[in-house]
Formats: sequence, structure tokens, C-alpha cells
Amino acid sequence: MISVHHLAKLDFNNTEIAFRNKSDEDLEKAYWLFKIVASNTLIKIGTPLTNFALKIGLPIQGIIRNTIYKQFCGGESIEGCEPAIAELGQAKVTTILDYSVEGEESEESFNHTCAEILRTVAYAQKNKLISFCVFKPTGLGRFDLFAKVDAKQPLSDQEKMEFARVYERIDAICGACYKADIRVLIDAEHSWIQDTIDDFAREMMEKYNKERVIVYNTYQLYRHDKFASLQADFAYAQTQNFYLGAKIVRGAYMEIERDRATEHGYPSPIQPNKEASDRDYNESIRFCLNHINRIGLMAGTHNEESARLLTDEMALRGISPANDHIFFAQLLGMSDNLSFNLADAGFHVAKYMPYGPVKAVMPYLFRRAQENTSVGGQTSRELSLIVKEKARRKS
Repeated sequence: MISVHHLAKLDFNNTEIAFRNKSDEDLEKAYWLFKIVASNTLIKIGTPLTNFALKIGLPIQGIIRNTIYKQFCGGESIEGCEPAIAELGQAKVTTILDYSVEGEESEESFNHTCAEILRTVAYAQKNKLISFCVFKPTGLGRFDLFAKVDAKQPLSDQEKMEFARVYERIDAICGACYKADIRVLIDAEHSWIQDTIDDFAREMMEKYNKERVIVYNTYQLYRHDKFASLQADFAYAQTQNFYLGAKIVRGAYMEIERDRATEHGYPSPIQPNKEASDRDYNESIRFCLNHINRIGLMAGTHNEESARLLTDEMALRGISPANDHIFFAQLLGMSDNLSFNLADAGFHVAKYMPYGPVKAVMPYLFRRAQENTSVGGQTSRELSLIVKEKARRKS
């Protein structure tokens, strides 16, 4: 049972616990960084300017490394992440090692990404502070190829061979995770390639989740059809006798999705409003908890109400915080008030830790910054907590 003590001491406003691992200097840097991120205009202007500066070789990598990169990334290599992994571990928070190089579309880069993710699996086997590995399917195959398969367009013989190689890479990673007994998350992507990714995920779960939860698919609940997908996948898992791995998130591509639907003249896959997203997200939590013996749940959320709902619903059902079918997850450098307070109360918490060479990870970081400015109140919440902690330290 979850004791009342656990829930009583769970205070998401406790900044002492949230920022325990940050020095005064780190806190000051985080304050100015979130001030910048809060400025939508600055993000819009700064992104192309920084890209241009990196492209022509201006010496700005040092500035980036010591600011935005240090806040949101673990290091340039797996080994370079070790201090950040250890620091999280001291606060009872585990790590999801996320190789975050984006936007490269050659067979050579896909093979390199696959090899790098297999290295994270081998590393996770040795370091128990790594709870999950993760991959983005378009890091292992061409976006346009996924789109063609999704649209059920005929493939040339060459494309069929290319798609077979994508399958081999995904299977190699999931198979290695199964052998190493490491959980793996398959990231969600844009709606017009997601059906193909879902097919891959179901096949990998059916193959590797027979005895326990290894492979997790991602359900973006800002889509109006994804709660139904979760329920259908669970029904299929029951008939085929495997465990369902479900990472539930709200989603990250809302503006792009709406714009494309308008441009191509099809109904938007996005929920009509935030309330509908919140409702489906919270219903997904309840659904997973109702079947928690057969579902591995990762609640990826920066929303305090959803995090609180999950702890309350666990208490309601008498599910222990230590149940290893339930994880909370947040991004490194964000929502530390959720991550560290949940971990302090005994819940399983993991942080997404992006890593990779500074220049190669910049597209990922810019995307995150832009997402942040579009998430209502997220940045101002981060700032208010930092201000509160600065005041507490001075008093």
C-alpha cells in the first residue's frame, strides 16, 4: 500500500529538494536561460542566427556548451554523461540515455545511430542507474520512406531492401535490450508516419514482451485517436499473450500537425482543445493502472496535475510507489520539482538525458526550446520555482 506519509510529504513546491544538486551559480544560469526561452521572439530570431553561426564556424560552441547544452544535455558521449548520471542517481533518479543527433538521412548515418544506440544498451547493462534506452525511428531510416509505407504507396525493389534494413536495425536494438534485460522506448513521431512506427512497435512487443515489459510504444494523447489506440493495443496484447509497454505523453508536434492537415485538406488529428488532451491523458493513466499487471506504464509528463493524479490513483488502488511497472519521466533540466520530489517520496523516476556532439545536438535543443515556448505556463513555472529557491537560499 502507498502510505499516507508518502503522499503527505510529496510537495511539488519543495524547491530545496528540487534544486538540491544545483549550486548558486548553476541556479543563476538556469534563471537567465529560462528568461531567454520565455521570450518567443528571441527563440525565433536566435535559432536561425545560431544555426548560421555554427555553419560558418563562428566560435560560439563554448557559449552553447556552458548554457543551453549544460542545462538540457548530459555530455558529448556516453562516457561524458557519467557525472550527470551519477548526480541524478544520488537523488534516486535514473537516466534514459538519449542519443539526440537529428536530421541526418544517409545509410551511413542510420548505421552509425544504430551502433551508437547498441552502445547505450551495452553501457546500461553495466550501469544500473540507466533504466531505459530509447530510439527515434527516423534516426534509423528515411522519413520519406516511412511516409511512403504509411501512405501504402508501392515501394521499388530498392526501397523494399532499404525498408528491410530499417526493420533489421530496430530488431537489433530491441533484441539487444531483451538480452540485456533493459527497457527500450520507441519514440512517437508525426502522424503521417506513426502507423508504420506503431506496426513496428507492436511486432517488437509481441516478439520481446512475452515474459516481461521490454519494449514500450509511445502514445501522444494530444491526438484524438490515441486513447483508442492504447486500448486496442492492449486488447491485442491480451489475445497474443504479451505485455504492453506504454509511454504516454501529451505530444510535441501540434502546430506542424495542424498546418499540414489544413494544407493537405484532411481533418486534423489533434484534439480540439487542451481540456480534451488532458482528459485523454488522465484516462490513459487510469486505464493502465487498471491493468498494471500486464502493462508497463511510463508517464512522460511535465504537468503537475497529471503527476499528482497518478500518485493519487496509485494510492486509491493500493499500488506501491516501488512497483516496477510504473515510471514517471521528465526531460533533463526541466520540471526538477516533479522529478526530485517524486523520487524523494519513493516513486520510480527517470530523466531523459540527451547527448551527442554540441553542433549535432543543436537541432534537438532548438526544437525543445520552441516546444517549451508553446507549452502554456511551463517556462514561467520553471522561473517562479528558481526565484523561490534563490530567495530561500538568501533567507
